[in-house]
Amino acid sequence: MMAAARRDGPGAAAARGPGRKRRWRPVLLRSVVGSVQEGRGFAFRRKQKIERQYRKLLKKRSQVHSQQVDQFTDTYPEHLKHLYLAEEEKLKKRRRTPDDSVSAEEKLPQAAESAGTREKFKNKTSNQKAKEEYEKIKAEHARKKEEAEKRKQQREEAQRLYKKKKMEAFKILSKKTKKGQPNLNLQVEFLLQKIQQNT
Repeated sequence: MMAAARRDGPGAAAARGPGRKRRWRPVLLRSVVGSVQEGRGFAFRRKQKIERQYRKLLKKRSQVHSQQVDQFTDTYPEHLKHLYLAEEEKLKKRRRTPDDSVSAEEKLPQAAESAGTREKFKNKTSNQKAKEEYEKIKAEHARKKEEAEKRKQQREEAQRLYKKKKMEAFKILSKKTKKGQPNLNLQVEFLLQKIQQNT
């Protein structure tokens, strides 16, 4: 053992043990973080910082500009866009229809008819549709709850009957004679009843 330690040198045994020394690496001991040759010098970092600030400024200006442009245009939320567009089309159609061409005499009977038909075929607003849908969902929930309640009651009733039968069977089968022996006559009668019920 000693011969091996002498051959390798005094530090060889220590290198194998838990307190071994790290190898000297000149790259890790460099005081400067980056160099110009590597493209990571101080000037390069300054340039990157200025570029970042410039991009930030451009982004801010574009946001301000887009807000000024969009000020006079209608923007709708995506999930309600179709409703707003349909409403706009209806308004445009109303503006286009020439009511002046129809005479006043023809308007009176048409107005009476259209009042009745309007009530029947009135287009529902989004609020009315939402209310109807809510009512449907509410009714569906109530129906499901009722069904679940019925199923629960049936299950409880079935369990109660099952426990009752089991207790009766247990009472019959656990009866003993005066000497403490099981009463075989009652057990045989019970089995006979069970067979008759099944057949």
